Amino acid sequence: MSHGPVLPQDAPEFARRHLNLADARLGARALACSDDFFAPMDRMLQTQPAIFIPGQYDAHGKWMDGWESRRRRNADHDWCVVRLARAGTIRGVDLDTSHFTGNFPPAASIEGCLLETGDPGPDTVWHTILPTVALSGNQHHYHPIEDDGEFSHLRVHLWPDGGLARLRIYGLPRYTPDDIREDGLQDLASALLGGRVVACNNQHFGAASQLLVPDRGQDMGDGWETRRRREPGHDWCIIALARPGLIEEIEVDTAFFKGNYPDRCSLHGAYLKNPHDAALVSQAMFWPSLLGSQPLGPDAVHRFRPDVADRLPVSHVRFDIHPDGGVSRLRLWGRPHV
Repeated sequence: MSHGPVLPQDAPEFARRHLNLADARLGARALACSDDFFAPMDRMLQTQPAIFIPGQYDAHGKWMDGWESRRRRNADHDWCVVRLARAGTIRGVDLDTSHFTGNFPPAASIEGCLLETGDPGPDTVWHTILPTVALSGNQHHYHPIEDDGEFSHLRVHLWPDGGLARLRIYGLPRYTPDDIREDGLQDLASALLGGRVVACNNQHFGAASQLLVPDRGQDMGDGWETRRRREPGHDWCIIALARPGLIEEIEVDTAFFKGNYPDRCSLHGAYLKNPHDAALVSQAMFWPSLLGSQPLGPDAVHRFRPDVADRLPVSHVRFDIHPDGGVSRLRLWGRPHV
């Protein structure tokens, strides 16, 4: 079973590009709910895809991989309050009812709030992020979010009751100047600080966004992996750093990629003051080299120093793998440019 957030082939771009701020592995927590009699609320924040185990029951009934409330016998509805892993701007949500067929909610909605400290209370003012939408059984429900506000907590409403396998909240976390090493360097590409994948040419087996999440990969599904290339060229992804900075160390981790790691890698970068995502793919072809072609090995952490003598700060990088394959993590250690 993969620990990585395996995405359906038809998943929208926001799910492939942005971080799941409701991922328990990153620190998201389910704080309170109206009812979770059949399946605990924290289960819907798990990283891995929901599973179904035929014939497995517990003291409360059929074991289900998600949050499930009991059947309501009044006119009210169920809800759950979630603290996100980091406060941030939400670009899209996935209300996933996988394996919930006769027990899914007919509808759901989401509210949010921004608290600098603490958790919501009775006086918290909530803001509608996703108005009530219809749900079906055993499927993903993707909804883009146009609101540019920042949120630290969400309140999910099920109308009136039922089960939600996974809640995924895709967005851009707020930058915070923490997670600094003893030598003063910070991972400028970290997704938890706001680093994000802008574009990539292929992510058939694993989303490129997984390159930027914290900690080492947990299996071969927890990384960026492209299909086997059958034509000339190489694979690439373009990353917008959390903050422009001077890169001093490059870390490429091929954890668990043993027969499918890239033969080599390289890195290019540029400082862009007013970038437009749609134009970056063509612009990136002309960015100067930060790291020339370097050999990679299986299931190992590789550390490199940029090979440019007169280094300049960069805001974006293009990470190339030659010719194809899988990389678990990419870390770009540097000093933010003020």
